[in-house]
Amino acid sequence: MLKKLKAAMGAGAATVDAVLTVQAVRPGDGVTGVVKVDGGDVEQEIERITVALETVVEVESGDSEWRSNQTFATNQVTGALTVRPGDKHEFPFQLQVPYETPLTHIGGRPLRGVSMGVRTELEVARGIDRGDLDPIQVHATPGQQALIEALESLGFEFKGADVEQGQLPNGTLPFFQEIEFYAGGQYRGRFNELEVTFLGGPHETRVIFEADTRGGWFSEGRDAYSWFSIPTGGGHLRGTVEQQLQALGQRRGW
Repeated sequence: MLKKLKAAMGAGAATVDAVLTVQAVRPGDGVTGVVKVDGGDVEQEIERITVALETVVEVESGDSEWRSNQTFATNQVTGALTVRPGDKHEFPFQLQVPYETPLTHIGGRPLRGVSMGVRTELEVARGIDRGDLDPIQVHATPGQQALIEALESLGFEFKGADVEQGQLPNGTLPFFQEIEFYAGGQYRGRFNELEVTFLGGPHETRVIFEADTRGGWFSEGRDAYSWFSIPTGGGHLRGTVEQQLQALGQRRGW
C-alpha cells in the first residue's frame, strides 16, 4: 500500500525519456525519436504519452509583460498502457514541424532570444508528468535564408529575435516570430530598424516587413508594413527586397 501511495504521489513511478534521432530541422520537416518508458516500483496505469514542440512566447496584457512556455504540434505516442516493475518499452515517434515554426538558427548562427525543444508528457490518473525538454535547432528554409542574405547584402545587421503571442491572418499558430535588424546602407537614415516575420508554407512563404521609420522636422516616426511572398525553395531575392523597402519608404514620402 505504501508503494502504491508513493507512486500516486510520483515517487517510485514509471519514468519516461525521449531520445531524438535528429536535433536540427527546418520548418516542414519531421522530428524523429524514441520514447523510452521504464517501470517503477509498482504497477502503474498510464493513460497516454504525448510529445510536442515547445517554445518561449512573450505575452502582453495591459501594462504587464511576461514570458510563457507554450507547446504546439502535439502528437500522441501511445494510448493506455500498463507498466509493471522492471518493464522497458520503446515507442518510436515522428513530430511534424509546422511551416510557421519560429527559427532558432539562420545561416548556422543561433538567434538570441529564441528557444525550441521537444517536451514529453506522461499522463496518469492523478495528472500529467512533464518530462525533460530536449532542445532542437530549427534552421531557415532556403527561401528564408535567401531573404536574410539579401538584407545583409544591403547593409542590414541582425539585432535580435523574439516570439510574440498573437495569430497572424491565415496563420495556424497562436504566436509569431519577429526577427529584428538595424537599418544599414542607404536605409540607415530612413529606418530605425526593420522587423521581419515569416508565415511559411510548402511552396511559398509570406513575409511581413515592419519598418520603424524615422520622423522628420514636422512629423513623428511611425511603423510601416509590407506583405509579400517569396518561394520557400529560395532564389535571388535582392531585387524583391529592394522593391519592398522602397514601397515602405514611399508610404512615408521619400
